[in-house]
Amino acid sequence: MAIDKIISASITDGTIATADIADGAVTSVKTTGVGGVNTPAFEAKLSSSQAIANQTYVKVQFSDEVFDSDGTYDNSTNYRFTPGVVGKYYMFAQVCLDDLNDGSFFDIYLKKNGSNYRAVSRLYSGHTNKQSSILVYIENVTSTSDYYEIDVYQNTGVSRNLRTDIGSYFGAYKIIE
Repeated sequence: MAIDKIISASITDGTIATADIADGAVTSVKTTGVGGVNTPAFEAKLSSSQAIANQTYVKVQFSDEVFDSDGTYDNSTNYRFTPGVVGKYYMFAQVCLDDLNDGSFFDIYLKKNGSNYRAVSRLYSGHTNKQSSILVYIENVTSTSDYYEIDVYQNTGVSRNLRTDIGSYFGAYKIIE
């Protein structure tokens, strides 16, 4: 029985099924064009506690950059992420608020282009006076000018502080598609 050789000139898309290739017959694989990068990407955290006034939306000033792959996070003026590249992004943020009262709550908002876009609410139930809330979201960025920032709202009756020691941070990275 003669065995025919397969040469690249005789291969067209979809003509060889995996059943046509014997185990161990392939010794190397060309991977050009496979994979990608998860950039732009950044993470920033609070460098000092920040006061959040009662019943007020306050933009969180994540000023300490942990990393910023493409310079897309503004950590000194607007405290916002402007990816500049369309695609899907994994976005995350956590805030930790001090000295909550029973029955009080606080919200963390992901804002898109200056408007409230997504939110997570946390009701204080008396277990500890330090509460954190985490927001995670997959976002389809459709414009190179879209920008994202984090606001916090709380209703304790007085101003409260965001904490830095337990972790208040904001970050995002592009998902490889």
